[in-house]
Amino acid sequence: MAVRPLSRMLRWLLGSSARSCSSGAPVTQPRPRESAQAASEELSRRRQFLRGQAAPFSAILTDSFGRQHSYLRISLTEKCNLRCQYCMPEEGVQLTPKANLLTTEEILTLARLFVKEGVDKIRLTGGEPLIRPDVVDIVAQLQQLEGLRTIGVTTNGINLARMLPQLQKVGLSAINISLDTLVPAKFEFIVRRKGFHRVMEGIHKAIELGYNPVKVNCVVMRGLNEDELLDFAALTEGLPLDVRFIEYMPFDGNKWNFKKMVSYKEMLDTVRQQWPELEKLPEEESSTAKAFKIPGFQGQISFITSMSEHFCGTCNRLRITADGNLKVCLFGNSEVSLRDHLRAGASEQELLRIIGAAVGRKKRQHAGMFSISQMKNRPMILIGG
Repeated sequence: MAVRPLSRMLRWLLGSSARSCSSGAPVTQPRPRESAQAASEELSRRRQFLRGQAAPFSAILTDSFGRQHSYLRISLTEKCNLRCQYCMPEEGVQLTPKANLLTTEEILTLARLFVKEGVDKIRLTGGEPLIRPDVVDIVAQLQQLEGLRTIGVTTNGINLARMLPQLQKVGLSAINISLDTLVPAKFEFIVRRKGFHRVMEGIHKAIELGYNPVKVNCVVMRGLNEDELLDFAALTEGLPLDVRFIEYMPFDGNKWNFKKMVSYKEMLDTVRQQWPELEKLPEEESSTAKAFKIPGFQGQISFITSMSEHFCGTCNRLRITADGNLKVCLFGNSEVSLRDHLRAGASEQELLRIIGAAVGRKKRQHAGMFSISQMKNRPMILIGG
């Protein structure tokens, strides 16, 4: 099975990245004459961090099955500048009135509360988070939270090249870019908008600025883009990418059909036919991805197997929607409004009690794929991924 020749845009991306990009993660270079006081403060921060790590994990964020929820995904907006078929119904969605969306201060208040209880990773989602006017300020404020190790964003990449230098400067440490095809015309069909070359520019900018890996999320749908698996995998030869193939999942309005779903095993077989030497990488704790590497390639590929092989047993994720609802499971339809309690003047302890009760109700695992497809749930764009 031969890999089709890469397009001119992809050859440019590979070439320009090889010429001008470093493969290291973003780092802050120390000043040549860093003062003793600054060094002492850094040592103090590290000691405080280590003491915090030795403490027991918050009971509030530990569910009845012992899962510790240290990863929070916050949707900054329901709006998006694309209309992806698997995310938004063709007819659009009824957006929440602005007055009912979380304000910046409410987002930061909730983030502080969760980080204080043990969350060490926050990912900003949407909608499209980079269309929120104050997203740079939000990242800067999150960066100040003691104990927060990682601030990530999941973006469609349209505004990424323009905004990433600022975002990196204020503390953005991880990037996921959604891209479901390497064919510009097919891109317009899937997302119902133009913008393929802007997404590619965003990927190039992320590599140029030293992000490693740059994660590329590809939702695989039969009859639409499953024929591009090998082309996507080939990108990892010369680029520090983690191409993540995601099983097509059912949400309200996306016309999910089992026949459209390409399973993890089928995708893996396709890649292995081309690269029999494909190596399985060790699984990281609480990871949703099964990762593989083609020997000699710079990047890697991964599979998100939400439908065929769930990873509920190690789930450490919680979600806050743009209108302030806490979701303890992506596929569950149970939500609790933190916004309403905040605006009613709930104390920190009252909020923690509400959060703890919701986490405590989290089920052992989500329903099977056919049951999920029949459940009432939000469209993906209103959840935040």
